[in-house]
Amino acid sequence: MQQEISRLQEPIEGYESLHRLMEDAEVLLELAISEQDADTEQEARQTLEVLDEKIAAFELECMFSGEHDASNAMLTIHAGAGGTEAQDWVSILMRMYLRWAEDKGFSCDILDLQPGDEAGVKSVTMMVKGRHAYGYLRSEMGIHRLVRISPFDAGGRRHTSFASVFIFPELDDTIEVEINEKDLRIDTYRASGAGGQHVNKTSSAIRITHLPTNTVVQCQNERSQHRNKDTAMKMLKSRLYERERALQQEQRDELGGEKKEIAWGSQIRSYVMQPYQLIKDHRTSHETGNVDAVLDGVLDPFIKAYLLWQK
Repeated sequence: MQQEISRLQEPIEGYESLHRLMEDAEVLLELAISEQDADTEQEARQTLEVLDEKIAAFELECMFSGEHDASNAMLTIHAGAGGTEAQDWVSILMRMYLRWAEDKGFSCDILDLQPGDEAGVKSVTMMVKGRHAYGYLRSEMGIHRLVRISPFDAGGRRHTSFASVFIFPELDDTIEVEINEKDLRIDTYRASGAGGQHVNKTSSAIRITHLPTNTVVQCQNERSQHRNKDTAMKMLKSRLYERERALQQEQRDELGGEKKEIAWGSQIRSYVMQPYQLIKDHRTSHETGNVDAVLDGVLDPFIKAYLLWQK
């Protein structure tokens, strides 16, 4: 109940904050005109620029109406076919989301990371914590396609790589997902990567397989096997919940005469670096030629376009 009250109060408080900032800008502007003061005029201009940015962010947050949009998000990226080139693409996407989260003031913990054979990352799972993290990131779920001259190709040929991005809400204690212990296979293994002597010498990492659905989760970022298991169970519950929600949506689509095929080639977004530079979202048709900015975490225009398209 308290969480629901807080969720309803947030947009009201946001609106009141914007209104106060607008009043401040009006006072500064009136003072600048009456006093013919260039410094006050500049201050009013800066206040209006801040107001403009805050209004844009507020408009975006007002679109979050999903059941779990206010939740933290678990983000998983898997490399597609293509070996080192695809694994490097995963590392580029991981950096993009880390930069985006940093710019938002969100915290981001890497729960599991499988390094590539030669370079890059085979798969990574991150927990993104912040206001409406899942609401923002659910627009990123799907296949992301990269076209570029491969730095790993001595012949300088153009390559196409794919990576899949999955987003799951972190479920709170009020949402129950029933899991039968008999349906689980729990394996322990030594954590990979940096982490000190403790990580390298003990089997603290946990892998849990839900046998009926063949859903696999793993966590190795904690030093304690017990804490890794707790985190892995949270990941499993979130994935099973999202799986059930997706199945229900699929049934509704079938009843409504709309059947969408989900295939490896059905990318949601293409990132073209050669022979020209263009990033295009195939659902919303939103695009930009500023590839570097997007890969540095400027994702909000794509997120806003998706939320408007979804509405």
